Amino acid sequence: MGWFVAASKKYVVLMVRFRRKEYWYLVLFNFLITVVLVLIDGAIGTLNPSTGLGLLSGIYSLADLIPSIAVLVRRLCDTGRSGLWVLISFVPLIGAIVLLVFAVQEGTPGGNRYGPSPKTAVA
Repeated sequence: MGWFVAASKKYVVLMVRFRRKEYWYLVLFNFLITVVLVLIDGAIGTLNPSTGLGLLSGIYSLADLIPSIAVLVRRLCDTGRSGLWVLISFVPLIGAIVLLVFAVQEGTPGGNRYGPSPKTAVA
């Protein structure tokens, strides 16, 4: 749980690179929270079947939108790419595939123009 809190706090810090492990644990944790909230929405009757979101899961998704984009930008910076690559997500299907490929790639070893390697700080 400590890695989630640390990663959640780091999303607002400029010039910080995110390791694959930090990024994917954060994505997994957010996914699990969303699933639990959808189940709660279904149980209390606030789930909209056509969208798959309810009151609680919708509020969480909106609250997590900016942090998720910021964390993805940090992950792209770790691979040596500009955060502007996030805009490729507007291209249907291909954009998501490209971002997935970039997110699973290993970060650039050593420092790059976006900061020092997070692996040297946390081994």
